[in-house]
Amino acid sequence: MSMASKAITVGVGVPMIVFGALMAWLWAPMESYFQNQVELIGSIIGILGVVFFISGLFYSKEPAMH
Repeated sequence: MSMASKAITVGVGVPMIVFGALMAWLWAPMESYFQNQVELIGSIIGILGVVFFISGLFYSKEPAMH
């Protein structure tokens, strides 16, 4: 794993997953009026974090097709 992919995985993917999960599970139940919107946004942030995490694992500077 190169340095850039590790930075993408650890620096972007993991915090987004954690923040999205905390937002969906902790903040949304406390919010009465905007509960569905907060839950949706938290879930989207978490899903994008997973996408960044996985893309960081597969990232390489070499082109895929030779």
